[in-house]
Amino acid sequence: MSKKGKLSLKGLVILVLIVVGVFTGGFLYYLNGIGAVDSSNKSDVTVTIPNGSGASSIIYILDDNGLIKNMNCAKINARIGGYNSLQANTYIFNKSMTLPEMMGAINKGDFEYMSKTRFEVKEGYRLTQCAESLAEVTDFSKEEIMNVWDDPEYVKELIGKYWFLTDDVLGDKVMHPLEGYLFPDTYFITESDPTIQSITEMALDEMDTELTQRKSSIEASGHSVHEFLTLGSIVCKEGCATEEDAEHIAGIFKNRLKEGMSLGSDVTVCYIFDEDRVDLKVSQLSSDSPYNSRKTAGMIPGPISTVPTMAMDGVLNASDTDDLFFYAGPDGTIYYAKTDEEHQKNVNAHPWTEEDLDQQ
Repeated sequence: MSKKGKLSLKGLVILVLIVVGVFTGGFLYYLNGIGAVDSSNKSDVTVTIPNGSGASSIIYILDDNGLIKNMNCAKINARIGGYNSLQANTYIFNKSMTLPEMMGAINKGDFEYMSKTRFEVKEGYRLTQCAESLAEVTDFSKEEIMNVWDDPEYVKELIGKYWFLTDDVLGDKVMHPLEGYLFPDTYFITESDPTIQSITEMALDEMDTELTQRKSSIEASGHSVHEFLTLGSIVCKEGCATEEDAEHIAGIFKNRLKEGMSLGSDVTVCYIFDEDRVDLKVSQLSSDSPYNSRKTAGMIPGPISTVPTMAMDGVLNASDTDDLFFYAGPDGTIYYAKTDEEHQKNVNAHPWTEEDLDQQ
């Protein structure tokens, strides 16, 4: 090989090495540029991504929050990252995260990184208590929430959306249309600007799931959904600790309905006065409210609380019993009886003391 050929080959090798070096250096520069701003800083940084945001605009939002190490590299990543399903929401990131980690979380709508407000609908909560619970974790007041939940026009919209909501909830004797219809569970609000309506429908969606699973059984029971939830709420408020008790008490209520008797449940009287107590006053027990099942025979106008699945299934699997009475003793034990005489014996044998009442 000639000297000239050797020089040409050497030059080519050098050129290749230079190109590889430049490419490698550029790639390493790029990787560094999309890396973490501060790998040791795990302090939360809240980032809100508005609806309709593209990858390029999100880069600027992240930069405004101090989460971009190198803007030029970030712009390249926005173009080549394949971020085609970006999810608007409020996210919690930190400066130890790389750009691909943050963009990947936004693209996926990763629940792990979403800002979460915890809203709890507890078993046996009255609607007013649900409103108090929601007011504690949002900027809405209890009064604002109840105004929405009691708004007939909004409720009519919901009736058109959910199969289990019917005109029964707008009966003139019903105290609160959505009473008993919010499913008891813990809900995570991830919206950056949630509304009372959007939060409400989270709980109604969950109720839809639970009732749809039981739809054929509810229809076979002979009860409307409204009656079903009404019975379930009373069973729940009677403090059933076991499935067996829930089924037994539901069986007793069904017997009393068949006999044309009043349900005779003090928890329905408590509902009238928006409280929970064992030692009801004579004036409360004599209330003329249609919810007073101590005075009014048959079904009351509507549910008195949220209805957990155990109470639902208690109604659907109500015991075939001859009992017509039950009594919950101070230790939580429930005593059953076929006659009023037997019932009074149970009451006298297991009385509530002042100390018991103070512990309630």
